[in-house]
Amino acid sequence: MISRAWPAPAKLNLFLHITGRRADGYHLLQTVFQFIDYCDLLDFTPRNDGEIKRSSVLAGVPADADLVVRAARLLQEKTGCRQGVAIHVDKRIPAGGGLGGGSSDAATTLVALNRLWGLGLHVDELAGFGLQLGADIPVFVRGRAAWAEGVGEKLTPLEAPENWFLVIRPDCSVSTAEIFNAVDLTRNTPAITIRDFLTSGGRNDCEMVVKGRYPQVAEALDWLNQFGTARVTGTGACIYASFNEEYQAREPLRTIPLSWQGFVARGRNYSPLLGRLEQGDA
Repeated sequence: MISRAWPAPAKLNLFLHITGRRADGYHLLQTVFQFIDYCDLLDFTPRNDGEIKRSSVLAGVPADADLVVRAARLLQEKTGCRQGVAIHVDKRIPAGGGLGGGSSDAATTLVALNRLWGLGLHVDELAGFGLQLGADIPVFVRGRAAWAEGVGEKLTPLEAPENWFLVIRPDCSVSTAEIFNAVDLTRNTPAITIRDFLTSGGRNDCEMVVKGRYPQVAEALDWLNQFGTARVTGTGACIYASFNEEYQAREPLRTIPLSWQGFVARGRNYSPLLGRLEQGDA
């Protein structure tokens, strides 16, 4: 029996400060992750032969490299589970845009298969498995908006305003590795507190580097700044602006350039994945 419509929500970085760099090259950061109600949807079909299959196609990503396949196989390996699954991803979140779609898909796979395979693992165990695949997967597994530190894995639940967002993907893709390896990237921003963020916000330390290397992102930021305060999420290429009301976000969407993608979504402190988990397996 197919278990359908498991959501994998996108996320936004409400700010992103880089406070240092570890000896192994990983960057130390502070950020706030908030979900938005714009999701990929995953279907899971159980298999009795123990095989992990991807029944959908993700352009440019071989099945063995797909995070959903890797997450399912890791769960098998760690638990000794002999069950298999075919995974279909209805991909809606723009790939490579800083919205965390691949990580969210992996987290949904871990959470859904823990339920469907009857493994009974605690969320801490699932988050630990997720961390082996990517630093931002644990926040999707836990399903709560969070203040994040370390490399993004040290999470403190946070209640942020659930505003409306206009999200835009300009006609380019940004290399995360390129941005984090840039010599002009700020890596010594002083640490702030949660109270500092809630009082005065913060910035995205990657934004100036991205703008300097990707003129399409700079153009999109200039355009969106006409309607609200625009900023990059993660390393981009997606940008967003926050609005108090839905109509305020939808109005500029009508006039975006045809070469850009855009959508309106609501910020969520409680992931749609947790709501789906409460519904059961149907």
